[in-house]
Amino acid sequence: MIEELAQGAQSILEVKNLSVEFNTFGGRVQAIRGVSFDLFRGETLAIVGESGSGKSVTSKAIMGILPKNAAITSGEIGYDEKDLTKLSQVEFSRIRGSKMAMVFQDPLSSLNPVMKIGKQITESLVLSKKIDKKDAPKRAIELMKAVAIPEAEKRYNQYPFQFSGGMRQRIVIACALAGAPEFLICDEPTTALDVSVQSQILELIKDLQRERNLSVIFITHDMGVVAGIANRMAVMYAGRIVEIGKVDEVFYNPQHPYTWNLLAAMPDMDTGYDEKLLSIPGTPPNMLRPPAGDAFAQRNKFALNIDHRIAPPMFRISDTHYAATWLLHPQAPKVEMPDILKRRLERQKAKGAAIG
Repeated sequence: MIEELAQGAQSILEVKNLSVEFNTFGGRVQAIRGVSFDLFRGETLAIVGESGSGKSVTSKAIMGILPKNAAITSGEIGYDEKDLTKLSQVEFSRIRGSKMAMVFQDPLSSLNPVMKIGKQITESLVLSKKIDKKDAPKRAIELMKAVAIPEAEKRYNQYPFQFSGGMRQRIVIACALAGAPEFLICDEPTTALDVSVQSQILELIKDLQRERNLSVIFITHDMGVVAGIANRMAVMYAGRIVEIGKVDEVFYNPQHPYTWNLLAAMPDMDTGYDEKLLSIPGTPPNMLRPPAGDAFAQRNKFALNIDHRIAPPMFRISDTHYAATWLLHPQAPKVEMPDILKRRLERQKAKGAAIG
């Protein structure tokens, strides 16, 4: 597990009550609805959830790269004493790359197929750091070595098709690091890769973060990835954060029924062959017309009457752990997590005690 952050860690990014809508032929899609979180210096915050939960839209809003039919309708994105939602594209271009950078899930679509790899990295260097062009090739080769590209001097003059998927993703990471950003957003960076290569890329991101004191937002739908890379995690559903806390808190003491379902649907090394994994019933809501109350209520067997009328606030579980579920209200009936999840947590706690 990633080591804990020191107490009193400094916030580098503050997202407050962020809402994003898409203008479509069918109407206005409410993709993000009042999302708030902080990113602390030197930490990795994982944002998890099903496809369509709003993870990637949140990251694109932070980077200022929303599509033309999308708009931030409310909220603030605080960075370096600025509200990024108020910046023009010209102002944004001065910090994008040099202060913040993003790694996308498909490395092949992120690279120009007819431009040599070295040229693509040097362009990132020149654009973000304004260094002299004659010094850029040397620095590009250093970046290639930093992301563990073998024979960097030779591969500098090769094209993307001459690289494997894992190596292409390393090049994308090198381009993202060209401007020496303070924080990095990784949007499903291992989705298109083989399992063995995924592990290598995750280790690379962890090593680079430690060496460069990077702050990282890691977006994924894979709960299994989170435990090995993140300090904290936020669980998103229907454009909202429904639970947030340290990784150990959310994994070993989950409080929102949606988090229960996500964890119970994920096998682990001790899952028996006759042990059924849970699937989440139903489908996510139509965000053209989000339901009143808790958006997960229609798929939640523990839903209360109030869930269908009023959206729950964030209830405090600890100083670092919060969840938006009426089940945490003092007057709510007591319910327990699914048996499969309870047994798994008991096994993990027993294993941890045995190791200790």
